[in-house]
Amino acid sequence: MKRFLFPLLLTAASFCCGFGLKAMIDHPGKKPGKVNGIGGVFFKAKDPKKLTAWYKDNLGLATNPYGATFEWYEGYDSTRKAQTQWTPFPEKTDYFGPSTKEFMINYRVGNLVLLAAELKKAGVTIVDTIESFDYGKFLHIMDPEGNKVQLWEAADQ
Repeated sequence: MKRFLFPLLLTAASFCCGFGLKAMIDHPGKKPGKVNGIGGVFFKAKDPKKLTAWYKDNLGLATNPYGATFEWYEGYDSTRKAQTQWTPFPEKTDYFGPSTKEFMINYRVGNLVLLAAELKKAGVTIVDTIESFDYGKFLHIMDPEGNKVQLWEAADQ
């Protein structure tokens, strides 16, 4: 698990930095219906609570009941706070199903309804229907290699 976790976190951090840098360079604003950042990194763990505590104690993560939330400011609007969620799930979770992978990445999108329609037209496998919560809308899809992907339109967009 340790060999898997560090590269995953490093990859996620690289993506976040890349999206942030691109936003600062381009200043384009959000493109409706397209990914505009990483909303979270979710992975399976033998003991999620113990692993979360380890990250808190050893790496200083400011943890919460869901893992840890990294807050940052949107590159093109330095007054808008955004976040990326880091969450270990129980090793036997079926939340990542139908994927059998150890992780799931959540991508922030600008207009989930529009994107869902585009994905459907493109023949992308859509796992469920759009669900709405106080903090935004969610939809799960499958990529061509069997990875479940979570799409999230934040409520404040």
